[in-house]
Amino acid sequence: MASELTEAIAAMPLSDTHEHLHAERHYVGDGPDILQAIFDHYLLADLVVAGASAEAVARLVDAGDPDIRARFAGVRDAWEACQQTGFGEAARLIARVVYGLEEITPDGLEGATARHAALRRPGERLRLLREVARLDHVQIDDPEWACQPDPAGPDFFLYDLSWAHFCDGRLELPQLHDETGIAVATLADLRAAFAALFARYGPLAIAVKSQHAYRRTLHWRERTDAEVAPVLAMVLAGQALSEEERLCLGDWCWARGVELAIEHNLPFKLHTGSYAGYGRMPIDRIRAGHLCGLLARYPEARFVLLHIAYPYSDELVALAKHYPNVYVDLCWAWSIDPWTTRDFVRRMIHAVPLNKLFAFGGDTFWPAASVAYAAQARAWLTRALQAEVDDRLLTEPQAIAVAVRLMQTNQRACFDLDGTRAAIRRELAGRA
Repeated sequence: MASELTEAIAAMPLSDTHEHLHAERHYVGDGPDILQAIFDHYLLADLVVAGASAEAVARLVDAGDPDIRARFAGVRDAWEACQQTGFGEAARLIARVVYGLEEITPDGLEGATARHAALRRPGERLRLLREVARLDHVQIDDPEWACQPDPAGPDFFLYDLSWAHFCDGRLELPQLHDETGIAVATLADLRAAFAALFARYGPLAIAVKSQHAYRRTLHWRERTDAEVAPVLAMVLAGQALSEEERLCLGDWCWARGVELAIEHNLPFKLHTGSYAGYGRMPIDRIRAGHLCGLLARYPEARFVLLHIAYPYSDELVALAKHYPNVYVDLCWAWSIDPWTTRDFVRRMIHAVPLNKLFAFGGDTFWPAASVAYAAQARAWLTRALQAEVDDRLLTEPQAIAVAVRLMQTNQRACFDLDGTRAAIRRELAGRA
């Protein structure tokens, strides 16, 4: 018999603070087939690590190949080894919750193709997320500067303003000129172009986002204009930058983005911890502890640190406890390592004020995966809070109150949902 805690978490609308969802036109027009919908997310890396060949994995998600049985057969042994990982559990949840498959088999996959085709219609992307996953809204990093209203659900699909390339020292000056009309010749021009991006898209954005940890260290240093001006001159002259020069320019751009995020009342999201993919992860880059200089330099900013800095989650607990401007987002963590994330939630409850933790972000590309990742998050959050009740550290009403905070209240306090939605409505009214 389900407890009141289980029923409350299952029924409660859930704020989804991080996705990479493809647009409606892409989902309907050239979106996934049944195998892509179930397997084409982070599980692909687990399959290779389990021994599947890269060629077999590529064929698995090749929608141009109509032979579903053969595509699945090439990874079946690896799939058997991966079913209990967080990513494997998510795939099983996609199959069960979205397609009604209790087990992933060739017969079941072929039988689900008609149901899948029905889900690739206009409006189904929104219905799956709002009604099946029971999400209050989703925050999407696509990643682009432009945060245009999503016609498929302007109040539901909210977008981050991407700052990743700038943090990495990649300026994309032709695109920046096209977007802002500013030809960058000096640092003053670059500042003005950045300000113009925020003036145009800041009101429509829900946050600023950067995942530059995939390409450089999270360690940040303050850089003066005098240090950076010669590096910009090299970029303008078409010269290649050394690693140190790229970091110098990236740190300067990163700081300007934080300053503009403060000005526009936008939280700044940062990827910390584990990489997607396999075979390449310079693990010292990803430690959240590298961010201490930035956190101290900008106390008025709101930094949302993603993915529990896995496997350096103890550092993240310490940062959230020490810095008032740090918030912790469990996005993707439930699927990377659900057991560690369950324990992380319990440690956060007893070390850090309750307003600092966000329960969920799917970090996925297709709506069926978001549905499954939300179900996974609800189930493991229930296990975490039920363990608190079982250990008599929380009463059941207290655990339900914690769930409300983690699933809804904290996100509304950090992100200006009402202000962003109002700005989107004004933008759409101006276009009418």
